[in-house]
Amino acid sequence: MESFGSYIRLYRDAKRLPLRKVAAYLDIDTSTLSKIERNERSALPEYLKPLSEILQINLKDIQARFIADKINKDFGEMEYLPEGLKMAEKYIKIPAKEMK
Repeated sequence: MESFGSYIRLYRDAKRLPLRKVAAYLDIDTSTLSKIERNERSALPEYLKPLSEILQINLKDIQARFIADKINKDFGEMEYLPEGLKMAEKYIKIPAKEMK
């Protein structure tokens, strides 16, 4: 699986959007977005909605990719990661709108 930064860069390139334009939309420095795309810095959760808007990516897809990348970076080397993920599912609070 490609990293979150690579995923963002792929979509930005496909939309032919300059780094500066996407960074301005996120209200961050161009260098910060560049570091995110190169996986030298992690994106913040508050960037997800604006990224989904400007890159025209479904918010659900971008959030899922962000979460998967974060879990992989933080816990990917752990031997019992699958068991931990199953246990964590029991503690995750589902927003009320998704329970309908």
